[in-house]
Amino acid sequence: MVTETTKDGVTWYVCEKCGMMFDDPEDARQHEANCDAEDPTYLQ
Repeated sequence: MVTETTKDGVTWYVCEKCGMMFDDPEDARQHEANCDAEDPTYLQ
């Protein structure tokens, strides 16, 4: 399930599996549907 949070006056949508944040709720839902719940690859 995608959660909604506000940071610096901007609403963000957060993947509950990995914590990645999106500014578009549809992008967040699409990501979460395919998320493997591991750390995002961009952090490696």
